[in-house]
Amino acid sequence: MVSKADFEGRTVVVTGAGGGLGSAIVELMAERGARIVGCDQSVEALAGPHIASHHVFNLLDRASIEAAIPALLDKDGVPDILINNAGWTRAETLKALTADKIEQELGLNLTGVMTFADPLVKAMSERGSGSVVFISSVNAISHFGNPAYAAAKAGINAYAKSIAVELGRSGLRANVVCPGSIRTAAWDHRLAKDPEILGRLKRLYPLGRIVNASEVAEAVAFLASERASGITGAVVPVDAGLTAGYLPFIDDILGA
Repeated sequence: MVSKADFEGRTVVVTGAGGGLGSAIVELMAERGARIVGCDQSVEALAGPHIASHHVFNLLDRASIEAAIPALLDKDGVPDILINNAGWTRAETLKALTADKIEQELGLNLTGVMTFADPLVKAMSERGSGSVVFISSVNAISHFGNPAYAAAKAGINAYAKSIAVELGRSGLRANVVCPGSIRTAAWDHRLAKDPEILGRLKRLYPLGRIVNASEVAEAVAFLASERASGITGAVVPVDAGLTAGYLPFIDDILGA
């Protein structure tokens, strides 16, 4: 049974806290008692009512990350839970890749994430307890485009497993949520080009729809909570069945 006090007295750090998925995670965990430390690229993005403390940095700027970490630890202490949510992609096919885009997408979605998470994870390990959840992507499981992003997210999956294996005896758990498509502002640029794209997209999903941010947030909250105390190193798709199999093959080939 879900408790409204699942995270009572717990400090939860959420990166990308002002985004579509980040806001849903923040709201859900705050409703269940968490003290939220929100991180994003601007103060304006962190103006929500559920954020008790905030820190501004850019995952592409190592100096800003390295300045934020001691500030966070000094102001808010070692977190009980770390939700690494921030991420972004625009290079959608191999054809779109350039050296600069590869560097940017790997920097934002892998190097920056690890640079921020590593000292916090080690501090949690030294304390002897903690739960870490990474937001990865179905792109890390199968190829749905966005090759540099996919490579970065596959790296995140591997990094989470390293924490689970090497620091489990220090009281840390680390798990990964891999969302499929979520209707957030990240889809706006595609919809601007093709307003019919969501209709075609839904055909790929066994549930006949894409997931919403609250469904992904529920999975994050579960893995972060003591209800998942025996789960670590798991990679959990929240994708309306996308990675279970290719439904159009059934419809178009077997059912033809």
